[in-house]
Amino acid sequence: MSEPKTADVMCRRVITAALDTPFKELVGLMIAHEVSAIPVVDPAGRPVGIVSEEDLATKLEFRGGAANPPVLGGALTRARWHKSSATAAADLMTTPAATVTEGVSLCAALRQLATGRAHALCVVNCSGTLVGILTRRDALRLFLRGDDAIRTDLERQLLPASSTVHRVAVRVSSGLVTLDGSLCLRSATERAEWIARAVPGVIAVRNRLTFDVDDLMITGL
Repeated sequence: MSEPKTADVMCRRVITAALDTPFKELVGLMIAHEVSAIPVVDPAGRPVGIVSEEDLATKLEFRGGAANPPVLGGALTRARWHKSSATAAADLMTTPAATVTEGVSLCAALRQLATGRAHALCVVNCSGTLVGILTRRDALRLFLRGDDAIRTDLERQLLPASSTVHRVAVRVSSGLVTLDGSLCLRSATERAEWIARAVPGVIAVRNRLTFDVDDLMITGL
């Protein structure tokens, strides 16, 4: 498995809402389908916002808008207070919806989730139509890959990295990779570890490879 793309791990069966979807129906959808965020789409299927558990919980936090408007707490707190009296998705959703295309690398998508403080990313095609949703939980499923699949993937990726790959033994146990053997150059042993760490599903790498020549010392790297 090469570097995973958003399309490789996203959820394709997406529960969506319309702008006029009522509050109680949104709660029911989240609980019934065990999701934490629901994209809100326009009639053409394009995401215009997203409703999260946090958005819905404001009704409890501020007693449905009966609590006094917060004097302190900043703009985010005031925005939550305004949502507490909402009755439909249009007034609850966070907008604009955070979007990403199918071909974007998973690393880039997760970085967008982290820096944008989004609960989920709406995955769209070239026409802007919703085709999936990506959450951190979707990405974490990669760590459930079987050891055999990880080992096969790693051995295949090591092949072009060194003509002496047959001198490397790869063992995988519960996602922990152990590299044993000997290569000609120290740089080759470090590259083998770098390749192993990037394989989807790998949790950690024990690099026990030895080398014949320390080319990094020779080159001063």
